[in-house]
Amino acid sequence: MMKQYSVLLFTLIYVFMVPSILARSVRNETNNEETDDKIAQLGITSTRRKLQQCEANNLIDKCWRCKPDWAQNRQELAKCALGFAKGTTGGQGGEIYIVTDPSDDDAANPKTGTLRFGVIQNKPLWITFEKDMIISLKHELVINKDKTIDGRGVKVEIANGAGFILPNVTNVIIHGVHMHDIKATEGGLIKAVEDKPAGPRHKTDGDGITIHGSSKIWIDHCSLSKGVDGLIDVTLGSTDITVSNCKFTQHQKVMLFGSDDKYLQDKNMQATVAFNMFTDGCDQRMPRCRLGLFQVVNNNYDQWGFYALGGSAAPTILSHGNRFFAPNDPIKKNVVRKSDAPEAELMTWNWRSQKDSLENGAIFVPSGSDPMLTPEQQGLMIQAEPGESVPKLTSNAGALSCVPGQPC
Repeated sequence: MMKQYSVLLFTLIYVFMVPSILARSVRNETNNEETDDKIAQLGITSTRRKLQQCEANNLIDKCWRCKPDWAQNRQELAKCALGFAKGTTGGQGGEIYIVTDPSDDDAANPKTGTLRFGVIQNKPLWITFEKDMIISLKHELVINKDKTIDGRGVKVEIANGAGFILPNVTNVIIHGVHMHDIKATEGGLIKAVEDKPAGPRHKTDGDGITIHGSSKIWIDHCSLSKGVDGLIDVTLGSTDITVSNCKFTQHQKVMLFGSDDKYLQDKNMQATVAFNMFTDGCDQRMPRCRLGLFQVVNNNYDQWGFYALGGSAAPTILSHGNRFFAPNDPIKKNVVRKSDAPEAELMTWNWRSQKDSLENGAIFVPSGSDPMLTPEQQGLMIQAEPGESVPKLTSNAGALSCVPGQPC
């Protein structure tokens, strides 16, 4: 009898108490949500929401994007370069130079406050921008060594004019810039270094960013589209280059590494292409390579026109963990295009595929064998995640909309 009473008593407690506990829990959760809403209305961001805003999904972004004080510590970005440009510091250790004037009226005698005045200085500078601005360059912008162009926190557009050129310089970072509608522009007298007179320069081809004979160059989180020629051209013995987290759209010949099969100095070229997004009308050269060593890792290829990866003169291309989503056209399924050699020779080139995701019928025919890398080269390889992870890794490719005081 006592046992029956105990069971009955327990049942009554369960029936009457559990709903009350559940209801209280629901009320507490509702109150938490209401509290968060009230905090948001006051313009205050809770710690929980700050964490939710941080969307750093790849190794480079995880180095800096979750830090709400990035605007007070901009130069910490210089610790984040990976790939062959690892160690590039740009303007780290130098003064902060703020661009206040978007004009470009006199390339021979640039005004203080303009972007052109900042990039020609003979000292390390970390260049930022006072506000949103559109800069239409009358002539190509010649960038001196030890510079960082940092567009975070505002929207900086290089548009409807000339692009950038980095001639025989070292240690440059270009970050957070929108570059579009680049034109071929006339030559003229252009000041390239602060303590030297302006000198004559030729007409440009309409490239977005041209890198000639330069090393330790890192281009990160830029959005590039619609140029006359290439969006990024790396030539004439340049090396130790990383292009990362960029978004490329609406362009035919996207990216070139090496412009001449006979320019043998480019055998020493080393470049990394990582975490980029190629979409919305990119046709070919993503990249096109000659002679050197190239790691193409965890990029997102959302269709192409002619091909995605191309080359001549026996470059080594290591395709690691990329996502290749082929066009619907059945004759455009091939990811790669090799040129300017007999078929038997083409099949000896070291074009390797590891962890790539081939989608919508994409075809990657590897050739050659895994190259023998030096310990230094091996140490500069970015560890690839599987190609299936690429949509997440590249979900924030392109120039970011960063707000000071919050994770970016």
